[in-house]
This record gives sequence, structure tokens and C-alpha cells, in this order.
Amino acid sequence: MSHPASSSASPADDPRRPRPSGPDGTGSEVLYEERLSPAWWMWLLVLFVGAVVFVSLAPVNPWVAAAAAVVAAGGAGIALAVSSPSIVVTREHLQVGRARIERRFVGEAEAFRGDAVRWVRGPELDARAYMNFRASVGPVVRIRITDPVDPTPYWLTSSRHPERIVEVLAGR
Repeated sequence: MSHPASSSASPADDPRRPRPSGPDGTGSEVLYEERLSPAWWMWLLVLFVGAVVFVSLAPVNPWVAAAAAVVAAGGAGIALAVSSPSIVVTREHLQVGRARIERRFVGEAEAFRGDAVRWVRGPELDARAYMNFRASVGPVVRIRITDPVDPTPYWLTSSRHPERIVEVLAGR
């Protein structure tokens, strides 16, 4: 997960600091990394799932209902955490979720916030684009793809720090 710089964040958590990708310092240097983890309010849905299961089964057997509620909420929580994609930018590659492309095929990037997000994700959206949206992450970044054999015109992904991705991809 990406963390904005603050006095309580360690230097390793700062998305503005390049770091080696390998534990031994080898491999491609990670210039930016962000995990699109769910917002706090998404975890309320996990509690809701547990409550619904409990209320549904409580008339039959309260102990079974409690156990099933814990299992259902735990499963929903694990699914929510595991389904959180990452954005990773290195000198050689860009990876958004499971999609990965060489940086030489990455063109201009644009950041969008507020009302502009609705237009970019709605009327202006090209159906051929690779999309990676998260309900709990509002801002988006549009990254042009310049690969002549790839029909995908751009990638559009949610990001909590879209301006930082634009800076990193532009080499600033």
C-alpha cells in the first residue's frame, strides 16, 4: 500500500523513494508501488456479511450461527484483502494488477480527480482500454499504451496518488 510521507511513516513506506525490488538489492529498482487496499468502510461490508449469516441461522442454532458468521466474515475479509491489486513501476516495467507491460511501450500519463473521473470512466471511456477500478479509490490515472501491436489504447486505473504515478512515468 502506498503511504503519503509523514513523520510516522518509515522511509521504506514512502512511495517517492526508489527501492530495489529484490531482497538482496538486485533486480529492477521499484520507482513506485501502491496497493489498492480497501477503504475502512469496505470492511464494514465484511461485518455485514457476518451479521446477515448470524441472523439467518440464529433461529436454527445460535452456536452454529455464530460459527457460520465467523467463517463467512473471515472468508469475505480474506477475499477483500486478496483481491486488492497493486501498481508497480520499475525502470523496465509497469504492472497494474495482473497486467504488465514494458516501459518502452508506456506513453503519456494523465491524473484525474473529482468530476473529471466521472467523464474519463464514463462518456470518454474507450471499450478497448484496460480498466482497473476500485470503488473505494476515487482518483484515476490514464496511461497511454504505444505498442503498435497492442489494440489497447490506454490503461485506466484507480490510484490514491495519480499525480505521483504521472511524475514517475514522466521521469521526474
